[in-house]
Amino acid sequence: MNKPREKRQTKAPRATRLLALDAWIDSTLYEAGFKLAEIWESITIFSRRFRVYGFKRATVELFSEGVTLAAVGSVVMLGLALPAFEETAGDWRAQDDYAVTFLDRYGNEIGQRGIIQLDSVPVDEMPDHVIKAILATEDRRFFEHFGIDFLGLARAFTENVRANSVVQGGSTLTQQLAKNLFLTNERTLERKVKEAFLSVWLEMNLSKSEILQYYLDRSYLGGGTFGISAAADFYFDKQVKDMSLAEAAMIAGLFKAPARYAPHVNLPAARARANEVLTNMVQAGFMSEGQVLSARLQPATAVDRDGAEAPDYFLDWAFEEVKRVIPNGTTHSLVARTTLDPDLQKAAEESLEFHLRQYGKDYDVSEGAITLMDTNGAVRAIVGGRDYGASQFNRATKAERQTGSSFKPYVYAVAMENGFEPDSLISDGPISWGSWSPRNYGRSYAGRVTLTRALIKSYNTVPVRLARDHLGIDPIIALIKSFGIESPLNGHKTMVLGTSGMTTLDQATGYSVFANGGYADTRFGISQLSTHSARLLYDHGRDASPPRRVLSEKAAASMNQMLILVPEQGTGRRAALPMTRSAGKTGTTQSYRDGWYVGYTGNYVAAVWLGNDDFHPTRRMTGGSLPAMVWQRMMAYAHQNVEIKSLPGIEGPMRIETGEELVASEGAEGASRKREDLPLALSSRTSRFLRELAGDFKKAPSLKNQSALETVTAL
Repeated sequence: MNKPREKRQTKAPRATRLLALDAWIDSTLYEAGFKLAEIWESITIFSRRFRVYGFKRATVELFSEGVTLAAVGSVVMLGLALPAFEETAGDWRAQDDYAVTFLDRYGNEIGQRGIIQLDSVPVDEMPDHVIKAILATEDRRFFEHFGIDFLGLARAFTENVRANSVVQGGSTLTQQLAKNLFLTNERTLERKVKEAFLSVWLEMNLSKSEILQYYLDRSYLGGGTFGISAAADFYFDKQVKDMSLAEAAMIAGLFKAPARYAPHVNLPAARARANEVLTNMVQAGFMSEGQVLSARLQPATAVDRDGAEAPDYFLDWAFEEVKRVIPNGTTHSLVARTTLDPDLQKAAEESLEFHLRQYGKDYDVSEGAITLMDTNGAVRAIVGGRDYGASQFNRATKAERQTGSSFKPYVYAVAMENGFEPDSLISDGPISWGSWSPRNYGRSYAGRVTLTRALIKSYNTVPVRLARDHLGIDPIIALIKSFGIESPLNGHKTMVLGTSGMTTLDQATGYSVFANGGYADTRFGISQLSTHSARLLYDHGRDASPPRRVLSEKAAASMNQMLILVPEQGTGRRAALPMTRSAGKTGTTQSYRDGWYVGYTGNYVAAVWLGNDDFHPTRRMTGGSLPAMVWQRMMAYAHQNVEIKSLPGIEGPMRIETGEELVASEGAEGASRKREDLPLALSSRTSRFLRELAGDFKKAPSLKNQSALETVTAL
């Protein structure tokens, strides 16, 4: 009977302790809150002493907002600066320590690359008028700004507005050096932001004298020369120390546009530019009019040069190839025999410039790139842009532009490997892949079509359907990599319609597999590398990897059978050649920003890209228009006086132009004709005129000169 009472007595003290703990917590929290309230009230009373009103309050508020904006701006600036500073990774001060003399495929010297700056003259040993001429023209306030000259920018903006055109630039000498050392000439906002940060970074890490030295030693000054020492030797056969004021003014005028003002190319323009430099020196207060009068009256004259233009874009790429293939531990003074064909190089340059001059304004397109190679991978020509003097950025080897429909053959090649045939039927109808619903160029659909028709008409839905339902993305990427293409692929499903960027060098490399019957042969620009004493260090035929099969013979033949119809029945009719059948594919990207034509014969493979450096859209330029025309003119020349080879899997005669159609020539005899038996390549307008003229001759029964009639008829 006592046990329940004992339990109640035990519970009572425990409950008392819990109540006491609860009371202590409540009182402690109350006292703490009360104390905090007292402290806050004390702080409030104390802070009232600093409260300001009226104009002072506005000043404090502005200061506070300024601090906030400065903090936010600092974070934003840091985010923008990090990508720029990544460009400084590595030993950016180091010069390429190779001296390479380059020969073309026939053994003729075509240029040099390497350590031409080793003979550079220190800035403090250069004549005073040389430095003044350069600073007066390029950056008058060089010793006053910190990399970015805001006063110079304001002055340039004012002058440009006043002249209603761009007559002055606002870039400082430091900004130009940052671009030369770390960046490219692409006209993008990202590049300008990086340039600004890197300019400030250079000012913090180098002295003004060092910045000026790097600028003078690494700027391109035309004629294949880099650096003022090399330019003085090339143009005047002098050292920098011996240049007169007139010669210094002419050299200073080259920094802006070396190709336009190079004295060995356009002496009147060079002298006019030098006269502007002398005026700049007077306006800057560096010299008086009397001091420059003699230089005005007796302008400089460049030494006689042969006027031959070096294939600079090809040489830049070949120089990188030398460094890639050279054995370790060998001498750095080398002779490289390249694969360049000077005639094909000139033909490629001429075709690009001809069409951009004729049609560039109509299509609102300003730049282009071309890679031309043998089907075995030997690169015969590289055109990295219209003007090397204006921009040394090699668009053929470095500009990864979206490929558009010229990517589709890679998708079809995977399909051929997976059992599809050129006449396999597939639906060209509306399709969705997740949230993506691609449509054809004409916004219409053809229903069930063969793969051949889908490719030559460049239907968009068919490669998407192949990739989504039958192939997948990974096999396409794997096949492209096996072709030897080095451009990174984005791996997105839209890639099948060419949203991934490639260079013309990679495009030519990829299509060469079709021309080679499924074999991937390593592209190359160096056939031999030796010392000046003729000791052979590298031979492509001996040291390079042999061709490897990456596409079955049947699949390659099927691709050729389809692609050969593109210039005959499809979107690439303007690329059709008069002396042989060719295969190829057009490509046009979104908003007409890029136009491609990539094509090949049994002899050559060539990729042509046209567009704008700042990515602004062209005026409805498709791959089947201007790019196909550039390709056709160049390749028509390339196939003169060569033995025409047939494409793997293409049985049948070559084709020649008759009227408006391409018809078969006379059997095997026609297929084996030599280049010297074929007519020269003519434009369609010229061919039409000559055919009409031949018709007139035929109508004249009294024509005595039958040989003339036969000649015109043959044309």
